[in-house]
Amino acid sequence: MCTVPGVHIVVMGCGRVGSTLAHHLQRLDHSVAIIDQDPNAFRRLGDHFKGKTIAGIGFDRDTLVEAGIENADAFAAVSSGDNSNIIAARVARETFGVGHVVARIYDPLRAEVYERLGIPTIATVPWTAGRLLKTLLGGAIDEEWRDPTGQVVMLHLILAEGWIGRKLTSFEEATGCRVALISRFGKGELPTPATVIQAGDELHVTATDDLTEGIRAAAAAGPAGGHH
Repeated sequence: MCTVPGVHIVVMGCGRVGSTLAHHLQRLDHSVAIIDQDPNAFRRLGDHFKGKTIAGIGFDRDTLVEAGIENADAFAAVSSGDNSNIIAARVARETFGVGHVVARIYDPLRAEVYERLGIPTIATVPWTAGRLLKTLLGGAIDEEWRDPTGQVVMLHLILAEGWIGRKLTSFEEATGCRVALISRFGKGELPTPATVIQAGDELHVTATDDLTEGIRAAAAAGPAGGHH
C-alpha cells in the first residue's frame, strides 16, 4: 500500500474523536497540532503524544496561527459544537486556504447545507475518526472502520497479483486477519472457506492494530513461496 508523505494537520477539539484522530495521525508520521478551550482536555492524549497542544478558541485567528494553520495541509473541526466547528472550518478554508477541511456536525440537516457550501461534514457515528482520516488524507488511507476502543480495525485491500487463484483462507492464515467482505465486479459478497481470490477483488478485512502493517506488507508483496 502506498503511504502519504508526512504533512501538518490541525485538529480542533480534544474530545474522544479529536484525541483518537490525533493519535492515528501521529502513528502515520504526520505533524499534528490540537486545539481545545479546556487545557484539561489534553490529558486524553497521554504521555506519548508528541504533537503540539494549544489552549484557545479554535476559530480565533491567533490561535490557529499558533497551531501552524498557515502551513497546514488539512484541518479537522471536531469539537462538541456545530457552530464552532463550521465557523472554524470556514476560517481554515476561506482565510488560510487550507486544502483539506472537514467539520463534524451533529445536526444532519445543517450538515447538508454545509456540504453544499463545499465543506465536507462527518456525522456522529462510532467510526468518525476513520472517516475523518480518509476525508483529510484521501484514498491512500486504507482504514475503513475502527471500533470505539481503537483496538480492532477494518482495512480495504487490493492484493498483489501473486494472490490470484489462491483461497482467501490462505491470506487469512498468512496474516492473522479475517476477511469480512469482498467487493467483486462492483458487488459485495460474503466469503466462504472455498472462496478463491480473483483479479480485481477488493478485500475488506478485520484485524487487531498490531497486525495491520504485516497485512499491508503481505497484500502488496504477495504470498511467500510460489506454490498454491
